[in-house]
Amino acid sequence: MTAHAAAIDGASLSLLWAAPFAGVLLTIALAPLLAARWWHPHYEKAAAFWALATIGPMMAAYGAEATATAIFHTLALEYAPFIIMLFALFTTAGGLLIRGGATGRPLSNALVLAFGAVIANAIGTMGAAMILLRPLLRANASRRRNAHVAVFFIFLVANIGGVLTPLGDPPLFLGFLRGVDFFWPARNLLAPMAFAAGVLLAIFIAIDCWLWSREETLPDIDGENFSVGGKINLALLAIAVGAIAVSGVWTPGSGFTILGVRLETQNVVRDVLLIAVGLASLALTPTQIRAATGFEWAPLLEVAILFAAIFICITPVVAMLNAGADGAFGPLVALTSRPDGGANNIVFFWLSGLLSGFLDSAPAYLVFFEIAGGDPVALMGPQAPTLVAISLGTVFLGGLTYIGNAPNFIVYAIARDAGVRMPGFFGYLLWAAVFLLPLFGAVTYLFIR
Repeated sequence: MTAHAAAIDGASLSLLWAAPFAGVLLTIALAPLLAARWWHPHYEKAAAFWALATIGPMMAAYGAEATATAIFHTLALEYAPFIIMLFALFTTAGGLLIRGGATGRPLSNALVLAFGAVIANAIGTMGAAMILLRPLLRANASRRRNAHVAVFFIFLVANIGGVLTPLGDPPLFLGFLRGVDFFWPARNLLAPMAFAAGVLLAIFIAIDCWLWSREETLPDIDGENFSVGGKINLALLAIAVGAIAVSGVWTPGSGFTILGVRLETQNVVRDVLLIAVGLASLALTPTQIRAATGFEWAPLLEVAILFAAIFICITPVVAMLNAGADGAFGPLVALTSRPDGGANNIVFFWLSGLLSGFLDSAPAYLVFFEIAGGDPVALMGPQAPTLVAISLGTVFLGGLTYIGNAPNFIVYAIARDAGVRMPGFFGYLLWAAVFLLPLFGAVTYLFIR
């Protein structure tokens, strides 16, 4: 994002320029709770309002050409690849139908959660949720107390499990687009991921065993034979994963420029392949398979529209962050530095995480990536502990609320529609405070340097 910000003097911008960014995030957080009946049919209007609230003042201050270049830079280099990746993973994962396997007992439930946390790194937290959630809910449908299964599914599969690859979670994919090596998360984040997932799985097994023992009559949930439908999507998923991985190591040094924005050949090839994978999945997956998985476009469409507004509104915010201590966010930047000038990585972890949990993980990653200097080479080298803190904070603490990561709210909605008595926004927040905050305190002590 730094290149397009050159046309915008971040040091001269006041905090008022961040109002649309804060507005769109707060609207996404609160409108579904306070005005649900209005929100669902009209969320795109709210997104357009905040986007125009950014574009209009930018045009007045910097002119149409500079504004168009800045917005196009953001949309072409970060938003479009982000949505294209989600499209490919969403369509292929939505074409896989898993039957049987889970039986609704504590051990089998834990195995599904552990498996989901692992495969989330290959097919994304969204993809893992689409594949595994409904079979898991069916396996536990006859239990009187089953909300905890979906809550821990959000903790483990929709968030913590996706921390090892750029495919796993949107913040890491944005880091990959900014130049972070594809395999950097796996090399640097495996130990904290294994620790956090292991602790949560142990807690889940203890809770699930206790609740299982309190069932008045043990439900008959032996389950059906295991089978996988739509197997062509396994091959398509492999192609998608390969396309993303190769784009990080293949650098032919060629490309072309549109509106002052250079599009590199490897990134264009990657995005074309991902679009082709998604279209092939739609063409080759039998209609009855998608019907059985409950596949629908609404979740992806909502994410695409809302994130378009987020990426537009964050443009002046990034310009202010690029100004460092001279910008309006100077006090925030100051908090992230120790008196000796080094990075305060504990602050990076918790501030990026809290912003992630309450306002969304992807923009939180971008904000603190910029505060840390925005140089991927330095952040993978001498500043690696800072990138560890930002990555863990935005991915792990995205599980604090239903709005911290795109799959969280989807899991909530699917579980609620399946008859699970899910906790409300503040009820879920209480679950997260009890089980996640102490865990993240331990992660801070053990892994944040």
